[in-house]
Amino acid sequence: MLNLDGKFSRREILAASSAAALMGYLGGNVVGADETKPLPGKKLRVAAVNSIFRLRSHAYHIVGRFVHGYRKDGFHHQPPFEVVRMYNDQAPADDLGPAFCKTHGIQLCKTVAETLGGEKLDVDAVLLIIEHGDYKTNELGQVLYPRYERFQEIVEVFRKSGRGVPVFVDKHLSYDHQRAAEMVATADKVSFGLMAGSSLPVTWRQPEIEPPLGTPFTEGLVSYGFDRGAQEIYLIHALETLQCMLERRAGGETGVKTVILLEGDAVWKAGDEGRWSWKLLEAALARCPSHNVGPIRENVLKPVAILIEYADGTKGTVLNLIEQVSDFAFAGSVKGAKEPVSSCFFLPSPPGARFFDPLTWNIEQFFLSGGKAPYPVQRTLLTSTILDLALHSLKDGSKPVSSPALKIAYQAPKSSGFFRGPIVGNP
Repeated sequence: MLNLDGKFSRREILAASSAAALMGYLGGNVVGADETKPLPGKKLRVAAVNSIFRLRSHAYHIVGRFVHGYRKDGFHHQPPFEVVRMYNDQAPADDLGPAFCKTHGIQLCKTVAETLGGEKLDVDAVLLIIEHGDYKTNELGQVLYPRYERFQEIVEVFRKSGRGVPVFVDKHLSYDHQRAAEMVATADKVSFGLMAGSSLPVTWRQPEIEPPLGTPFTEGLVSYGFDRGAQEIYLIHALETLQCMLERRAGGETGVKTVILLEGDAVWKAGDEGRWSWKLLEAALARCPSHNVGPIRENVLKPVAILIEYADGTKGTVLNLIEQVSDFAFAGSVKGAKEPVSSCFFLPSPPGARFFDPLTWNIEQFFLSGGKAPYPVQRTLLTSTILDLALHSLKDGSKPVSSPALKIAYQAPKSSGFFRGPIVGNP
């Protein structure tokens, strides 16, 4: 940011230099996700299985973009798909499902099987958007969204029809890491493409940094500040942000050794002891327009931290700092670099919530490819597992948790698929 005298601060100069150095290492590579072209004259048929369809719900934003289109690179983009059927798990007083379906010629179904066409399976792809709605929480504070249950109903149709089609699962796979692992294993066994995850990894970044594969990260940190009910709702976004960066480190992703969740003064103490980096936090916050004034220990009354020890020794941290910041930002230490690499993951605000544009675009590429996910579902399996075990850590008095379930290895894609360029207006 500019100071009042019109000059950049030393911190901004250093951060910009670090970004420039990384971009030089990238060789100027700012290419987004590869586009898969649809067959001429053919629209793929899509079924939407939702928890709820109301204003600002995830289903409203994602399904709505498949129907209405959205802006990409400054121009209107109309997805080459036809949403043919929709199922909604709940129908509250503000339900928009019946009116939306009637207006756009979509069949509103009473069962998941009916939504997919029964044993005929006459759709080409499935959206599974189980987010929002009136669901209970368990003793860990997890919302008991029936992603796993609706997924199993989808798979049952696949088994009866003798084939499967690509399935996108919005956000984490399941609140339960064992169920999440079973979902991934099922997709492999039944042989259909599975994609999942948050919008954060593919939203705009300021600056537009994509670490090259093999970047020698030693530590990474993500800061944000949200609390609307269950902690997991936003912690999964933060973990996906962290993972989409650190997965590009040298050697690829080899899994996690331990996870721990801290709250309150224990978070500050861990930072003072070097278990997470104050320098990385300062670099992340410096990227955020929402960064508050005043001492962080005075502003944030109840900090939350997830500390991750990766199997290869890399350190990862997620910090929820309500009243200090609302933006999501990443900062990472790279071996041999004097200053951290950092970027703000920009989330245009509701009602438009334009961060659903890049997510929908990547879902489209997944569907058009016949089920080749633009980024591995193992990423979201790992973040889902970290989140579940972190909440178990908190319940057990913030003790470190280790589990064979955390030994998830995969290679990051060449391109992160995040949106570059203008967010609004023409190029």
